[in-house]
Amino acid sequence: MKKSHCNGVSRRQFIQTSAIAGAALLSPWSLAPSAAAAAPAGARTAVDHVTLGKTGLKLSRLGFGTGSNNGHEQTALGKDDFTDLIHYAYDQGVTYFDTAQAYATFGWIGDAIKGLPREKLFIQSKVKGQPGDVLAAIDHHRKVFNTDYVDSMLIHCMVENQWTDDWKRVMDGFNEAKDRKWILAKGVSCHSLPALRAATASNWTEVHLVRVNPQGKRMDGEAEETWNNADPTHDVAPVMNEIKTAHAKGRGVIGMKIIGNGQFVNAADREKSIRFAMACRDIDAVVIGFTSRGQIDEAIERMNRALKEV
Repeated sequence: MKKSHCNGVSRRQFIQTSAIAGAALLSPWSLAPSAAAAAPAGARTAVDHVTLGKTGLKLSRLGFGTGSNNGHEQTALGKDDFTDLIHYAYDQGVTYFDTAQAYATFGWIGDAIKGLPREKLFIQSKVKGQPGDVLAAIDHHRKVFNTDYVDSMLIHCMVENQWTDDWKRVMDGFNEAKDRKWILAKGVSCHSLPALRAATASNWTEVHLVRVNPQGKRMDGEAEETWNNADPTHDVAPVMNEIKTAHAKGRGVIGMKIIGNGQFVNAADREKSIRFAMACRDIDAVVIGFTSRGQIDEAIERMNRALKEV
């Protein structure tokens, strides 16, 4: 039986300390020229504009996550350097930027994307909890980002199997925001298999942000875990089954935790995880948290090489 291509993917940060980040800058993966320039003509690359399921929306295959350690690793750079890094990523071809109301970087996003062509950006954000006024909460994102619309808005970090019942009022608010064109697509990020299964089963979901890597680090398991749980490792196969089902339904699928929540400080682990992700045709894009130019260069180079060889 042919081996499945789908076994992992995810999002977030590459390297958690400045010392490790410095080492990454010295790695051969970090010495690449800008963006997709090194890729052969016609080859799939990290910065291709891919279609997110049946939403019709386009985004770069590689996204810039702004929530490493809830965004505190990005804010530690200072606002000017964070903005510079966003613009550097854009110059390399990264047009997908991922944020959330719960991230420390949330208030910086509007200034960080200032001067970039809005029509070329894909901004994904997340609403925290169950706000009393869902439309006002979504409008707040638009105001903070200084934009008329948010490309993809997610309900953030669902862990319960009955979340589609408990969050129905919020889901209805998202529907109204989409009708108003305040958001262009709606979905959910999950942190447990029960929640992920509920998201896959629900016809409401258009975009899935899913934790996945071949090592199973910070992957969804049967327990209803939050992101603060200590270092869970789970079986990859059940998550990949949900990803395959979601993709078959025409959902947009984005992988996160591809660097194991920043724990893959070994280059071989990062290489394994990125290759795993790029081999999975059921995943449209991945998002990784960055805190240096070297990390962006490394991600692009590893993805380009993997895409060339799968």
